[in-house]
Amino acid sequence: MNRKSSEFESTRREVDAIRENLNNQLQRVEHKGEELDKVYKQHLEKLEQISGLSADEAKSQLVESLQEEAKTEAISYINEIMEEAKQTANKEAKKIVVKSIQRVATETAVENAVTIFHIESDEIKGRIIGREGRNIRALEAATGVEIVVDDTPEAIVLSAFDPVRREIARLALHQLVTDGRIHPARIEEVVGKVKKQIEEEIIETGKRTTIDLGIHGLHPELIRLIGKMKYRSSYGQNLLQHSREVANLCATMAAELGLNPKKAKRAGLLHDIGKVPDDEPELPHAILGMKLAEKYKEKPDICNAIGAHHDEVEMQTLMAPIVQVCDAISGARPGARREIVESYIKRLKDLEDLALSYPGVMKTYAIQAGRELRVIVGADKMSDKDTEQLSYDISKRIQDEMTYPGQIKITVIREIRAVSYAK
Repeated sequence: MNRKSSEFESTRREVDAIRENLNNQLQRVEHKGEELDKVYKQHLEKLEQISGLSADEAKSQLVESLQEEAKTEAISYINEIMEEAKQTANKEAKKIVVKSIQRVATETAVENAVTIFHIESDEIKGRIIGREGRNIRALEAATGVEIVVDDTPEAIVLSAFDPVRREIARLALHQLVTDGRIHPARIEEVVGKVKKQIEEEIIETGKRTTIDLGIHGLHPELIRLIGKMKYRSSYGQNLLQHSREVANLCATMAAELGLNPKKAKRAGLLHDIGKVPDDEPELPHAILGMKLAEKYKEKPDICNAIGAHHDEVEMQTLMAPIVQVCDAISGARPGARREIVESYIKRLKDLEDLALSYPGVMKTYAIQAGRELRVIVGADKMSDKDTEQLSYDISKRIQDEMTYPGQIKITVIREIRAVSYAK
């Protein structure tokens, strides 16, 4: 028992010694920690003295600089992404438009106010005029066409703004000359027959057009109006050829974009239907075409595409902008349309004068048939930043004040030329 007590006492003394040793070590560690804190504080104080900033201020400045750097990098990254997206979008859009145009090629018809009727001899010319001009007066009264008989050999000029009337007069004259019997009663009879023939041809043209394009289920009156487009022109572009071209462009573009090409083709063919009704009320042709399409039970999306192709009603489907774009492509491509020379020259002159009215502009040139306007400004009167604003201002004013087909590109040129002479 005594031996165990002595062992226990010995163990207890060892444990106490270890505990005391640990306590001493902990005290030394605490002391070292306090010394380190003092050194750290002294170090901070020295840094603050050197930099002239407190630790909190330095920290906040560091955070701000890091935030600014992160923002700059983020903006740069976003700009790169946006620029890449724009380039890709432009590339894809151009590819779709070019593909559409490449696949569709139609001849351009030229609008004339006159038709030349060729005859074999001047003896026939006299018979067409008749005694004291009675035959020619009867023909003019029956057809509504002015018939010009002058010294031009083997030719008679038929003049009228309405191509249907000119065609009726031409065919009637052809039948009268072939038959040989030319007198007022016969003229009226032949003109009446030709009018019926033209009406039948209009319907046949409408049917043939819908079959060629693969469009089915159109109301007979819409088919008749499509056929009537053959005898209607706009700025020298035959309306039926234009509508067929727009229909094919719409189908191609809709297919490229994953939409219904048949519906797009139907809307493209009917988009100018409001230009050819028998009674033409004082309504924009797009609105009139939409009302006609509604009357003859066309679907709402097609009616909306017809009415919205000149922004007179709000676009409600993706088909509407396709029809609008394809109409612009067909009408604005080089050579598609022709304007009277005087109005064309006046438009170009007005375009140059508009740009010349701005301060700092030295010269203006309308080039590429009025599709581009180049504006030369004085380098000492305008900065690079001002040229950007000027090009925008001119484009906005042209949009607001002028009427023109397609689009006009405004290029502002500012350059400095230093000239010296070696003598």
